[in-house]
Parts: sequence; C-alpha cells; structure tokens
Amino acid sequence: MKRWVWILPAVLLMVLPVRTGAVDLALTSRAAVLMEKSTGEILFTQNEHDVLEPASVTKVMTLLLTMEAIDSGKIAYDDVVTVSDYAASMGGSQVFLSPGEEITVEELLKSVCVSSGNDAAVALAEHVSGVTELFVEEMNNRAKALGMHDTHFVNPTGLTAEGHVTSAWDIALMSRELILHHPDIRRFTTIWMDTIRGGTFGLSNTNKLVRYYDGCTGLKTGYTERAGYCISATAEKDGMELIAVIMKGETADKRNEDAKTLLNYGFSTYQLTDITPADPLPALPVTLGQADAVALSLPPEGTTVLRRKGEGLPETALDIPEAVTAPVTEGQQVGELTVTFPGGDTTRLPVLAAEEVARRTWGQLFADVARRGLFMK
Repeated sequence: MKRWVWILPAVLLMVLPVRTGAVDLALTSRAAVLMEKSTGEILFTQNEHDVLEPASVTKVMTLLLTMEAIDSGKIAYDDVVTVSDYAASMGGSQVFLSPGEEITVEELLKSVCVSSGNDAAVALAEHVSGVTELFVEEMNNRAKALGMHDTHFVNPTGLTAEGHVTSAWDIALMSRELILHHPDIRRFTTIWMDTIRGGTFGLSNTNKLVRYYDGCTGLKTGYTERAGYCISATAEKDGMELIAVIMKGETADKRNEDAKTLLNYGFSTYQLTDITPADPLPALPVTLGQADAVALSLPPEGTTVLRRKGEGLPETALDIPEAVTAPVTEGQQVGELTVTFPGGDTTRLPVLAAEEVARRTWGQLFADVARRGLFMK
C-alpha cells in the first residue's frame, strides 16, 4: 500500500528537453556549443564533435589541474616557482619569464588567465607534476575521466603539435568542471588589466568579452594559424552561468560575435528556477526502528530546473510506502518523485532517507513487549 502526496511546486534535478536543431543562429565559426553550468544541459550545438585544434583554449585543462592541486593542498598560491630553461623557452604568447626567475603560483595563474602566457603555463605544469610529460599524461587522464572522447593533449599550452586535438563539446565539459568546482578561478579570469613582478610588467586580457560583454566571467581564448580563432566564454546573469565554446573562427571579431550570439540566445531563452517546496517532505514512519520515523530528502543538487522562459512550473507526485522497516541507511532510496512538465514530459527522482535509523535490538524488543503486557493488565 502506497500513499501519494501532491506537492506544488516541485523539487527536482531535471531540465526540459532541448532541441538544439530547432534554432538557426547563423554562426560564422566552424563549431560551437552552448552549455548551462549548474545542470550541464546543452542548449545549442554546431559540429560539436568535430575534432579540431584548440590553440590556447587547451589551457583550460592546465588551469583545471592547477586548481585541483591547489584545492587539494598539493600546492599553494604563495608557492615560489623557479622558472626552468624549458619554460622560459616557450614561444607565442608569453610573459617573458627568464630561466631561474622566481615567481609565485598566483602570478603564474594570473599570467595564464589574463595574457595566455605559454611560459607561465609550462612553469605551472612543472610545479604541479615535476615534468611537463607527466603533466600532459595527467591532462589526458583527466580528459578521459570527464568523458572528453574527442580529445588528446600533447602539451599544456596549445602550441601547434601533431595530434593535439579536442572538440567544442569536450571544451565545454572541461570548462564546466573548472568553473563549477573551482570558482576561485574567477579572481583571475575576470581581470581586464593588471600587473606582475611588483607592478613592473603589465597584463591585458586576451578575452575582450571581459570588458565588453555584461556579466562575462572568463574564460580562455586561443589562436594559431591552423586552429583559427577559438574561445570558451563564460558569463552569468540572473543567477545562471553559461559556457559558450567557439572553434575555428575566421577572425577574432567574428569569434567574439559568435560567442556573444550564443550567450545572448541562452540568456534570452532559458532561465534557472529554484523550486524548493515551501513545506518539507513528510517524515516516513519506521517499523522496528530506534526512531519512529525518518526524514526524507531529494538529491542535494536537485533544487533547480532549467526551463524555457514563459513556461510554467512542473507538477509532481510523491510515491512513498506507508512505512519502511529498519535498519535504514542514510541515502537509501525509499520512494520516488514523479515530475510532469508542461507538455507531458515526465521524469523520476529518487526519494532518499536523510538519516540513519538503526534496528531495535532484541533486548529493546523484549522490553517493548514486556511494557505492553504490563499496560494490558
């Protein structure tokens, strides 16, 4: 016997189906992806799995591994790095590090995020992993773990190298991982102009959207003759952050315009809605438990829904039993929430026990029986 409780509004982790082919944004660049950060939902694609050279957008992975090393305590912002001959030899975009120069991890991060310094990227790679070859191996392992099936890295910079490729889809995946789990990176990616070396060397952001697109939060540009003009651009408005990836743009201006077109489309068409119910989920009675009932919860991330603007909220039905038998473990599924969206689409979420409830011991059960017998006399 099950009981049904209707709840409006709902709590869920689900997005409305998105039909990326239903809109023509007339982009000039070869490949593109638009992703919403918190749900990971893809809002637009164009040649998203074309295997292309990413140029300096590669450094998103370099930044991700560096931030993971910082957040795990392996390295620290104030670590002093001694620049190797190899790091100092990098061509292309650079901050002109000298062999033997001492510079902090924080200034190296700033140099990568703002000026796309290849020398700074290699210095970070060497500090994180000891040698660049090991860092590149870790880049590829991390890419595999993230499901970046179109990707193979050869270096931490994006300088042209045979076999160094990825896709717009994969860039969106690693960009989301960086900004979702390491928000402190914004301290660097939102800088327009700054300095290093005690104010003696100026930096200017290669991502012009930081200054010229309202709400821009980063992330990384790239260009080589073979790769064309690339960008992973992030921006936030009304509590929703989007990731716009452009690959093989014709010019820097066209690349930036394509990124803005994606972002404008996303912000004008979709919105995140917090639909946590005003009343908590009901407690579920527990049989043979050391507590009479157990509190219920939904997956902790399930409090927002991505939906098209103007569409109504979904209706939900909670399906849970009359009671559950102890022992109950925290996180155990005890029911299901059925969500019905406008238009008829449905999804289901697990309803979880929010706490542990141990089973009553034999001694406690005998005591209960004895107590009941006493009261019956």
